[in-house]
Amino acid sequence: MRCVHWRRVALDLARQAREKSAVPYVDRAVQCQLSVHGDSDHFGLLTDDCAYGAALWLRWLGADETALVLLPDCPVAAPGPDGAGCCLFADHAAQHSWEDALEEVSCTG
Repeated sequence: MRCVHWRRVALDLARQAREKSAVPYVDRAVQCQLSVHGDSDHFGLLTDDCAYGAALWLRWLGADETALVLLPDCPVAAPGPDGAGCCLFADHAAQHSWEDALEEVSCTG
């Protein structure tokens, strides 16, 4: 099950994200894309229109700690010849996006 935490994207961070990724629009709020987890950092996908093999994420913990981070894509795919790739970043905690059997998870949120 996916984490239920959401975060509004501050205007200055949205502007920086558009500049770094050259996309015309960035969502004003993002949901943490990790599986349900404890009191650790949350990560919301802003755009995967960055350098090949990387995506721009909003990382937050608590009310005041928010940052843009460019993270490499998770290289793990589901077993089998047509295994879906994980939609998260390398070395993420907990489950891969394709391991969540309770809901269908898309790479765009």
